[in-house]
Amino acid sequence: MKKSKVDHFEVLRKIEQNPNSTQRELAEELGFSLGKFNYCLKALKNKGLVKIENFTKNPNKINYMYVLTPKGFSEKTSLTINFMKTKMKEYDELKAELKKSKRITG
Repeated sequence: MKKSKVDHFEVLRKIEQNPNSTQRELAEELGFSLGKFNYCLKALKNKGLVKIENFTKNPNKINYMYVLTPKGFSEKTSLTINFMKTKMKEYDELKAELKKSKRITG
């Protein structure tokens, strides 16, 4: 899976888990710079995978809530399945390599 797809998957996952977190908090949890997180978030919003809603926590401050759209949930599911397929393929390849290595040395 491409690095950008992995990043998008991670952002979708974090948003689903913590929709009321700030961009700074989400970026920190992911180990992303704030700029990288913002870039990913905008890309996901432009694809229609995330909706950004503002709400007022107190009269002096506006906060945002990030919500996965139905399309976002679908994409997250698809990315999860692709990620698992890739990992299973890697596992099978390593298992075969280990088996072959044991035959050669043993």
